Amino acid sequence: MTKAMADFMRSSVHCHSTLCDGKNTLQEMASAACAQGLTTLGFTGHSHTPIDREYCMSPRRTALYKATIAKLKAEYKGKVDILCGIEWDQFSDDKRAGYDYWIGSVHYLHGANTGKYYEIDFRKQDLQACIDADFGGDGLAAAEAYFRAVAEVAALRPDILGHIDLIKKLNRDGDFFDEEAPRYRAAAMGALEAARDAACLLEVNTGAVFRGYRSDFYPSDWLLRAWQQMGGKVIITADAHSTDGLTFGYEEAARQVKAAGFGAVQVLTGAGFETQEL
Repeated sequence: MTKAMADFMRSSVHCHSTLCDGKNTLQEMASAACAQGLTTLGFTGHSHTPIDREYCMSPRRTALYKATIAKLKAEYKGKVDILCGIEWDQFSDDKRAGYDYWIGSVHYLHGANTGKYYEIDFRKQDLQACIDADFGGDGLAAAEAYFRAVAEVAALRPDILGHIDLIKKLNRDGDFFDEEAPRYRAAAMGALEAARDAACLLEVNTGAVFRGYRSDFYPSDWLLRAWQQMGGKVIITADAHSTDGLTFGYEEAARQVKAAGFGAVQVLTGAGFETQEL
């Protein structure tokens, strides 16, 4: 492993805790990061959304989140740079200002027919209900709507654009749509072009593999290669929901990034974003 690779392996900046849908507390995540030799740990709790039923932080938890991270920053000063980020959802009512950085993501689809909001990355029955009730049973139409929503978030210029093709998470066996279909690829490319126009930093996210949903990362390899051709930049993240996933798959992701033609990755440190060669 090169020195640059060793440096980037010590930064994990898409992380969740028990204040949203993570398995470990903020303190446990920070302690594990220190024990594992990380130099940067960025928390990105799911921002409050009025439509959420399960995994976003409430306003009360958001306040606790900020206060606890402030204490952890002081506790780990000189050991691990602790950052207070947020994973801001398209339907969030939280302000993006006031955080060290923000990840822009889409986790829901809004059904124009029913007026319902559906989580697209949690339960298969929810995604199926969304497709049946609001997209006439056409899974590709739901995917197209998802990628239009991603394009809208990209236009807001997040510091990091989160898991651009999250819509594929529950589609491992092709139950909902064909990921090779021209309509799917055209929709995904539309979101990618919006990300390019907004000069977004795209994450290569290993989380779905760690949790057993997929055997491939976000974004799919063909999208990653298209992003390289557009001159885009990437950052590797684990979307860690537990202490044992803080840097899961980083080396494999780096190999994939390099194979796609990238010569470097972006790394978020306590001093900001840095470029590190692969």
